[in-house]
Order: sequence, then structure tokens, then C-alpha cells
Amino acid sequence: MLKSKDLLGLRDITAEEITLILDNAEDMKMRLKKGQKSFDLLKGKTLVTLFYENSTRTRSSFELAGKYLGATEINIAAASSSVQKGETLIDTGKTLQALKTDFIAIRHPMGGAPSLLAKTVGCSILNGGDGMNEHPTQALLDMLTMREQLGTLKGIKVAILGDIKHSRVAKSNLFGLTKMGAEVWVYAPKTLIPKGFDELGAHIATSREQCVEGANAVMGLRIQLERQSGGLFPSLSEYSRFYGVNDAVLKYADKNAVVLHPGPVNRGVELTPALIDGDRSRIEDQVTSGLAVRMAALKLLSEYREAHL
Repeated sequence: MLKSKDLLGLRDITAEEITLILDNAEDMKMRLKKGQKSFDLLKGKTLVTLFYENSTRTRSSFELAGKYLGATEINIAAASSSVQKGETLIDTGKTLQALKTDFIAIRHPMGGAPSLLAKTVGCSILNGGDGMNEHPTQALLDMLTMREQLGTLKGIKVAILGDIKHSRVAKSNLFGLTKMGAEVWVYAPKTLIPKGFDELGAHIATSREQCVEGANAVMGLRIQLERQSGGLFPSLSEYSRFYGVNDAVLKYADKNAVVLHPGPVNRGVELTPALIDGDRSRIEDQVTSGLAVRMAALKLLSEYREAHL
């Protein structure tokens, strides 16, 4: 059983809890592939998706996860809510709690917002991405996809190339993968590598080739122009030329390496179209893994609530 009513990040979660989520997600994914989309595990429960930033994959998969598990699902977009009238996050949370909400999946531009909400309300909070902090369910779906393809996470090498500095996905993957015994290498322009990232357990490569050499999984990360003030690299074309992953770079990886990307992909920037659509790409499979992971997380948090709340 999970040790908290909330899923806020992977930095403070145990390897045993990660394994529990992945095992449950693997079962969910198998059922989904067989066409099962109706479960009664959350019948009578309510899930609210509260998104203060745009999203396609995360938001829709949380919504479908709730519906497939039998919960009543309500979506609230900040642009059309009382946030526009000045309502604070805490007041929004208290309102949702008063409406007897059980789960809130939240995405927020401010790091720490889900933790603040979790301390304020009795609802279970699921972090769908907070600022440049963490994105735990994305990392869990990445790990599920890798574990399915490679058989294990222990002892594998994962290469992550892209906008490390602004990536909550990179941080959550680093926390989760290292706890599971994987080795994480990263490569990007020095302006896109956060200070102290190596102190968190990452290996900072000095070239694309070193980063990818022998890797079992190669992950591209989106260049997040919306979070940048500019001047961090000359241009997207130059970034692609010197830091992007193409067929020539991928040859340095293990012959059975898989290609991943959390999406949305800037085609021809982080990864070439040939790799995105190629046989080694697991990008679409990651989306299915995301649905399974979010179903598993809701199931396990529901079990925690029944036992402790």
C-alpha cells in the first residue's frame, strides 16, 4: 500500500511504492489492451482535474482513468473558473473539498502548488506537473514503458537529451530511475543543464555520443520556449544539429534501445521524424502507459483512503 494520501513527486517516494504502482499499471495496461474499459473500483468517488496550464495527454488520460474506473469526473480549466475572479488556489481547493471531491489531479505553473493544496484539503492530490519541479506520473509511465520493453529497470542506462533545466519530466525520471537502480545520463547545452543536477545522481555527458553510448533507452525532451527568457541557445536549427538525436547518434546506443519522448514533440528538433515514427519509437505506447499509470495511481490512493481516512 502507498504511504500517503497524495502522489506529489518521486523524490520522496520509495522504490517499493514505485514498484507497486508499476505492477498495478502493468495489470491495467494488459486489461486495456484486451478492450476492458469498465471498472467499478472508484464507483461513488469523484475526480476533479484542475489544470492551470494547457495539456493534452496528461489531462485527457486523467479524465479517462477516472471514467474507466467508475468515478464521476469533472474538469475545471483555470481560464473558465473563479480563478479569473481572483480566487486563490487554497480557496478553490476548499470549495472542491466542500463538494465532497475525493481526488484532485492538478497542473500548475508554480512549483510546490500541489503540495500546498495537499496540506490544505483532505482530498487526495495527484501532481500533473508543477512548474519546473516534478511530473511524477509522466516519469512512472516512462518507467513502465521501459520496464515492459527491457524487462527491468535495474542496471539499465537511460540517456536524456533536451531542455533539462526547465523539465519537470527530467527531474522526476532522475529521482525514480535512480531509485530503481538505473543509470541516468543527460546532455544539453550548458545553459540548459541546471546547477547541481549531478548532485542529484545524474551523469552529465560532454557529448551526444557519450550520453547515448550503450544506452538502453534514449529520451528526447521538448525545448520549452515558453519557460525561457531567450538566449539559451542560438536557434532551433543549430540545437537540432548539435544536440538533437538522429540515426547516426542512435547507432551509439544499444542495438535494442528504445526511443522515448514525453510529448509534444518538436519534430526535427529533439528527434528526427524518422526516429519518431520508426520501429524503435515507443512514443505512442507511452501514451497508453500514461492511462494505465494514472488508473493505477487512483486505484492505490483509493485503497489508502479506505484504510486510513
